[in-house]
Amino acid sequence: MDKPAKKHRRRRQTGRRPAPVLAALDLGTNNCRLLIASPGREGSIRIVDSFSRIVKLGEGVAHSGVLSEAAIERTVAALKICAAHLERHGVRHIRAVATEACRQASNAHVLVARAAAEAGIALTVISAAEEARLAALGCAPLIGEGFDGALVFDIGGGSTEVIWLRHENGLPLIVQFASVPLGVMSLAEGALGAVQRPDFAAMQAVMLSRFAAVRQQMDRVGSFDLARYHLLGTSGTVTTLAGVALKLPRYVRARVDGSWHDSATIMQVAQELVGLDRKGRAAQGCIGNERADLIVPGCAIFTAIHETWPCSRLRVADRGLREGILRELMAEARR
Repeated sequence: MDKPAKKHRRRRQTGRRPAPVLAALDLGTNNCRLLIASPGREGSIRIVDSFSRIVKLGEGVAHSGVLSEAAIERTVAALKICAAHLERHGVRHIRAVATEACRQASNAHVLVARAAAEAGIALTVISAAEEARLAALGCAPLIGEGFDGALVFDIGGGSTEVIWLRHENGLPLIVQFASVPLGVMSLAEGALGAVQRPDFAAMQAVMLSRFAAVRQQMDRVGSFDLARYHLLGTSGTVTTLAGVALKLPRYVRARVDGSWHDSATIMQVAQELVGLDRKGRAAQGCIGNERADLIVPGCAIFTAIHETWPCSRLRVADRGLREGILRELMAEARR
């Protein structure tokens, strides 16, 4: 007797292509951050993998004007790890950008060449305007309902971006932006030119002066109504302050990202942290030893921002430039 023929199930041809795997790499003055994602529902981002490492790329750049050999070595080592993550997930669409440290360094081309040769990553040094635009794009979904927009600020290692973002016809519009070439790392290294590292009051005074000039430029463009806007902060400083305010024993992104706070409460947290010694700051679960020195200049910058734009409400974003890149890559993938 002949054996019955085996029934083969035919795969249904849906005609759908698999969702592309995209990646954004942000090489800042202090951190190297990678985010791998694919498009989710209704324009959302589905995170596939992430990697972050403190590389201190901008160490000493404010004084020397060049990236040190040690900083380049640390960064290339981190980029090689990023390359392994990209390979593991089969990423074919990636945008890798470098910001303030490479903008300032006369030998940034050395790092760019080594990133390509040793890690296979094409690194692009972007302008301050492009950095602000991408950060705003990444944070825009967190503009609160009932507000006309937000004052987005990104406190980086080597620069601080301030973006006036307004909703128009359901879309975010950058009304004005400014990049101040001072961040937590450059301030911590004494970039103000003092013989000794400046204290909190000195750092805050300098940032108040810089932001006052930015506010004057904004006022020439239009009226920034404090009641109709809120602060929207992205960076290690503001996420750390939010984590401390929430009394988290350790940092939890899901609790911090998108969280709302009274600005006065975060100002109080900043003042309390500044009043602690280094050991006391390091003992905080959301700070730790690596951020214990950088949180003080971060607090100087944040408090200066709030005094310049004293909005009563603050929303915190554990997202920004990388998410902005991913949103653009998603749009390109759809096209």
